[in-house]
Amino acid sequence: QVQLVESGGGLVQVGGSLRLSCVLSGRTFSMYTMGWFRQAPGKEREFVAAINWKFSTSYSDSVKGRFTISRDNAKNTVYLQMNNLTPEDTAVHYCAAGMVNMKSYDYPYWGQGTQVTVSS
Repeated sequence: QVQLVESGGGLVQVGGSLRLSCVLSGRTFSMYTMGWFRQAPGKEREFVAAINWKFSTSYSDSVKGRFTISRDNAKNTVYLQMNNLTPEDTAVHYCAAGMVNMKSYDYPYWGQGTQVTVSS
């Protein structure tokens, strides 16, 4: 059974940075597309970024140029480096895994989420 555990969220000031991590266990990490999504209070879950097994990446327009997704197959871990954070980035951020298209919402496996709060 696949398990995803996120870490790295927290409270940061506007313009600050955070790095989220997500560790996958239970399957062969290198074969999966890994995605990050987020959900703010009162809003629907939205795509943030993804990286596939070929290390190709995709980003939402709202984070392009500020966020970087990467993966370390030796550590079964995907990262989301978030720079120049704004209050609009405040949300619960979720890690997802699956053999899906990068921007799909049909990832079969999801983590429990980690809170990111950007204060002004």
